[in-house]
Amino acid sequence: MKTMKSILSLMFLAISAASWAQYPGEPLQRNTKPVVTAEAVSGKISGSVQDSVTHQAVEFATVALLDASGKTLDGTVCDLTGKFNLTKVAVGNYTVVFSFVGYENKSVAVQISEKNSQVDLGTVVISPKAEMLKEVIVEGKKDLIEEKVDRLVYNAENDATAKGGDATDVLKRVPMLSVDLDGNVSMRGSSNIKVLINNKPSTIAASSVADALKMIPSDQIKSVEVITSPSAKYDAEGSGGIINIITKKNTLQGLVLNIDGSGGYRGSNLGLNGSYRKKNMGFSLGGFGRANYNVNGSFNNKQTIFDENHSPISTTTQSADTRSTGLFGNYTLGWDYDINKNNSLAASVKYGVRNNNSYQDNFTTITNDAPVSTGQVNTKDLSGTVDASLNYTHTFNKPQREFNLLALYSRNDRTNDYYNTSTSSSDILSYRKNLNGSYNQEVTVQADYQTPIGTTQLVEFGGKNISRSVSSNYKYYVAGSDGAYTPSTTQSPNVFNYNQNVTAGYLSYTLSFLKSYSLKAGGRYEYTTINADFQKSQDGPSVSSIPSYGVLVPSINLSKKLANGNTIKAAYNRRIQRPSIQFLNPSIQNSNNLNYTQGNPNLSPEYTNNYELTYSTYIKGSSINFATFMRNTTSSIQSIRDSLPNGGILTTYKNIGNENAYGFNIFANVNISNKFSLNGGTDIFYASLKNNVPDPKYNASNSGWVVGYRLFGNYNFTKTWGFQFFGFYRGRQIQLQGTQGGFGIYSLSLKKDFNEKKGSIGFGAENFFTPNFRIKTKSESPILAQNSTNVMHLMNFKVTFSYRIGKMSFDAPKRRKSINNDDLKDGGGDNNNGGGMQQQGGGNNQQGAPSNVKPGQKPGGYTPGQQQKQDDKKPVKKDDKKEDDKKKEEEKK
Repeated sequence: MKTMKSILSLMFLAISAASWAQYPGEPLQRNTKPVVTAEAVSGKISGSVQDSVTHQAVEFATVALLDASGKTLDGTVCDLTGKFNLTKVAVGNYTVVFSFVGYENKSVAVQISEKNSQVDLGTVVISPKAEMLKEVIVEGKKDLIEEKVDRLVYNAENDATAKGGDATDVLKRVPMLSVDLDGNVSMRGSSNIKVLINNKPSTIAASSVADALKMIPSDQIKSVEVITSPSAKYDAEGSGGIINIITKKNTLQGLVLNIDGSGGYRGSNLGLNGSYRKKNMGFSLGGFGRANYNVNGSFNNKQTIFDENHSPISTTTQSADTRSTGLFGNYTLGWDYDINKNNSLAASVKYGVRNNNSYQDNFTTITNDAPVSTGQVNTKDLSGTVDASLNYTHTFNKPQREFNLLALYSRNDRTNDYYNTSTSSSDILSYRKNLNGSYNQEVTVQADYQTPIGTTQLVEFGGKNISRSVSSNYKYYVAGSDGAYTPSTTQSPNVFNYNQNVTAGYLSYTLSFLKSYSLKAGGRYEYTTINADFQKSQDGPSVSSIPSYGVLVPSINLSKKLANGNTIKAAYNRRIQRPSIQFLNPSIQNSNNLNYTQGNPNLSPEYTNNYELTYSTYIKGSSINFATFMRNTTSSIQSIRDSLPNGGILTTYKNIGNENAYGFNIFANVNISNKFSLNGGTDIFYASLKNNVPDPKYNASNSGWVVGYRLFGNYNFTKTWGFQFFGFYRGRQIQLQGTQGGFGIYSLSLKKDFNEKKGSIGFGAENFFTPNFRIKTKSESPILAQNSTNVMHLMNFKVTFSYRIGKMSFDAPKRRKSINNDDLKDGGGDNNNGGGMQQQGGGNNQQGAPSNVKPGQKPGGYTPGQQQKQDDKKPVKKDDKKEDDKKKEEEKK
């Protein structure tokens, strides 16, 4: 069975009323009305159209009204929720024909009489077109970019240029997102975002989003959802928004095995994913491994310390060659069971492993033109993560009425050590190392209930509790030239324990009114209690008592469907951002002896107000999205840097900042022909940062424009040969005390499908004209000045392949929900989960705006894969057992 969708074609239908002639009958004229006789009544025919396989609304499906002779009298197109209305229908017998590109036409007989003038057809199910092949092959092709009511969806499975990489490569292509070379993600300039994987949180993402993304193979990503204005059902945390990564999930009957892999100059990966489903029970087992190598570069950093008169006290220059190697993997076992029509269970266990080594070779330090000292720094980042979930779903006969009970256990055990060797000429001067074992554990229970009220309203409410425990055991050692390590006398061992409990409840209300308006409003209240304990080797607890706090976060989303399918949306929400262990751990971390970092366990959350206005339009087969936004953050967690007697810098954190951002983004999707399509866009915003410190020694502020561009193209030579290209540029970033330079990437991919698209093989090339990127960072204040240059070698060539074994047939599963924890401000790719800090390039990684140390995690409440539009769904009109049985028969067919 081949299923082909072309949403843009139907967008064109919405622009031109003459396109109602898709039905092979008499062309429908724009202002055609049915013949009204003297005894006619003002009849009405209404309902909604749904896909028989996915149970999702078919947006912009064509609805035509035919008389007994087959003549077309009237018509319309469905709205974004699949609903339609035909009004002013005269008494008589009619046939209503439903059609959409890629679907079988469906006809329904309707009779309008004086006694029955209002006919509700309920949910009309239409089926994808089918053609018999040697075996049943299911293939659905969506636009690369889809604009939904409350989110933007990037269908990564249609992008061949990202194959052979990881989730970082995919997110670089998503509108409104920006990814730096360390894998840190930001949305519209803010790194306070939540990242979910199949709507579920993971402690590896809580520790480091950049690390989590490297563990997800790009070949297994189905889509990426960008939610800029989360509703009340989401956790209150995440001021910038939510990113939900949906991986490919097999929902078909039978036994299937997918093999995906790639081999390249800088990395290789291999993935095996199998699934078995029979009747009402399904199993899945998958594994993925990735190796990184030949990841080389260099850095040069110069920093000057000034006295009160701004006269130089000391000048230090550091440089080194950098390299890294890594092995990553994740393994998943899933199970789901449909107990009966209204009850189902789903469970999964996932284990992820990370083994990464970073090196700084020929590490050279020159201070005030003193004799040169050299050495090597080796940072080890090892972790193992387990996520276990159990979900129960109860549905009712009444459509959209549903209850979910969800539970999740997640734990990340991590080792983050560094080893520093210092030499002069050929003599070893000293060794330094830290050993840091840590863990982050979460236990979550969540309950959600939703029910429609009438035909235009939906109420959702629920509760959630997250019990989080974080611990770090830090030990510091030194050794002389003999290599015998002894505990440091200046940095004693310590243990940091941090326990947090978040209890939350929410209420959300959705209303459809005045035919084209949709309102979703709600509020969420969260109460947080914290207990922290910092123990040194001889001293007792040294952390002051942290008070509990509560927060109420409102949200409101309003959308209006305009003529020709255009949509305008306005939104407001208030969010918070809790600090994660990177900002809390008071252990001093200094793999570089000139840059020290110390967390602050007494930090409070950040508070952010978000305002957004978007407009989507369709012009001659092309879709264009315009969005403007404003963001204000108070109590922002920002860095304070002070000089040390040895010429180094100590970085700490406080709630002293104020951040504002004002900007817009434009994205366009253009179908030049059936074979050639282009899409691209730009993100532009003005950033203003201030730390509100009265002491001029530490006071800082900065502002400026930030710009980003992306372009993606796809050309199909034949049915089996395709070519794709991608380009992205990330402009300079505004930091609190300076700027960070921009960089760009580009790639080409050629792919050949074979054996009826069961398999494919491809070739990709990346940054082949510019193998090296130089990123310059500048930072200035009354007490210091710092200039650094990082060089990255990113040229890459790779071969990709995939093959599918097994036979498939449709069996759409029940809708399922999952837990989403969204409540930590995260440090992104700094890789210091309570342990030794991994310096990317000798310079202070914590310099500048806090956005450099912020990426976050995840939202809450959507169903993996199948429930992507849950927030947007409106109640359907009919509650009829016969209609339910009829839909099941249609699905079987």
